[in-house]
Amino acid sequence: MKNKAHYFKALKQSKGRINEIDLGEQIGLEEEETRKILVMLLSENKIKYERQGICSYSPMKHKKA
Repeated sequence: MKNKAHYFKALKQSKGRINEIDLGEQIGLEEEETRKILVMLLSENKIKYERQGICSYSPMKHKKA
């Protein structure tokens, strides 16, 4: 899903400075689509719920093998 990858990249770059819904709107996503992407990213363990600045989600840090 192109929007998911684009949103994930934007989320990492925002570093918690932008609300997750506002971030989606900035890249042209509707609130419902943004929420669906957040659910997918959570289920893939790419993000976690964590208050970091204004945003409630942050990218997971994975250990390199």
